[in-house]
Amino acid sequence: MLHINREKLKSSHQLIWFIIDFLMLGLLIINLAFIIWDSIYNFEAVQDLMREYTPGLQSLYHPLHTHFIFYDMIFVSIFLGEFFLRWGYAVKAKIYDRWYFYPFIHWYDLVGCIPVGSLRFLRVLRIISIIYRLHQYQIIDVTSTKLYRFVNFYYEAFMEELSDRIVLKVLSGVQQEVRRGSPLFDRIQQDILYPRRAMLSDWISDRIAEAAQEGYVPNRGALRSYLEDRVDNALKQNLELSRLKYLPVVGPTIQETLEEAVGDIVANVIHQILEDLASASNHAFIEDIVNVFLPSPEQMKADETENEALINLIIEIIDAVKQQVRVKYWRENLP
Repeated sequence: MLHINREKLKSSHQLIWFIIDFLMLGLLIINLAFIIWDSIYNFEAVQDLMREYTPGLQSLYHPLHTHFIFYDMIFVSIFLGEFFLRWGYAVKAKIYDRWYFYPFIHWYDLVGCIPVGSLRFLRVLRIISIIYRLHQYQIIDVTSTKLYRFVNFYYEAFMEELSDRIVLKVLSGVQQEVRRGSPLFDRIQQDILYPRRAMLSDWISDRIAEAAQEGYVPNRGALRSYLEDRVDNALKQNLELSRLKYLPVVGPTIQETLEEAVGDIVANVIHQILEDLASASNHAFIEDIVNVFLPSPEQMKADETENEALINLIIEIIDAVKQQVRVKYWRENLP
C-alpha cells in the first residue's frame, strides 16, 4: 500500500503544487485507462460481444468512442495548461539557467499531448515523473509498495546478471591478453613509470619526510623512553649479561653500565634514522629503492621460468575472481 507522509504534506510551502500533482496524477490515470479501453473497444469483436451481453453499456459508451478525439483533447488541454503553468513558474523562480530549457527537459509532457495513438502512451512518463517528484519530496513512499519491491527485485536481478556477464567477458579478455604475453605491463613500466622515476622519488621522499616530521618529531621523548624500556627489559632477560652481576665488586656496575650504553645506542640509532627520514637527505635512499623496483630497460633481464610462474599466478587469481562473480546473490532473496 502506498504510504503518504501527511506531516510533510502539511508543512510544505509548495502545498498547492502537490495538490496539482495529485490532481494531474488522477487525471492521467483516468485518461490512460480511457485510451486503453477505447483501443480495446475499437475491435469489432469486442463491440459485438458488448451488443450481445451488455447492450446498455455498449449504447452508453459508443457515442464516447465516436467522439474520442474530442474527449481526449479535453484532457490534452488540461495537461497543456498545467505544463505552461509550470513553465511560467520555472521562469519566474529561475529554476533553470535559460527560460527555454523547461520544454526541452520535460519534452515527454509535450510529445505525450500529441493526439496520435503511439505518442499518447508517453503520458506514462508523466505519471512516473510525478510519482518520482512526490517521492523525492517525501510526500509519498513508493518503496513500501509491493509493486515497487517486485519491480526492484527483478531489476536488481537483471542488472546483476548483466553486470556479471560483462565482468566475466572483461576478465576472460584479460586472461587471453596475459596468456599471449601482452606487452601492456612492460609498456606501463617502461613508457609510463620509468621516465617518471625522478618525480616518483621526489614525491615519495617528501611524503616520508612529512610523515616522519609529523609522527616522530613531536613524540621524540616518548619514543626514546619506550625504546629504552624495551631494551632494558630485553637485556635483563639475557642470560649472558645477567651473569655479570656475579662478578665480585664490579659486576653490578658493569651490568648497569652495559644496559645504559646499549639502550642509549639503540635509541640514538633509531633517532638518527628517523631524523634522516624527516630531512631532505632521505632522497638518495628513496631514489635507490625506486630504482630497484623500476630498473632501466637495459637492466631488465627477466627469467623465463619466473615469468611463466607469474603468468600462471595471475590467471589463477582471475579464475578465482570469475568464480566469485558467477555467484547469483539475487537467487538467495527469491520472494
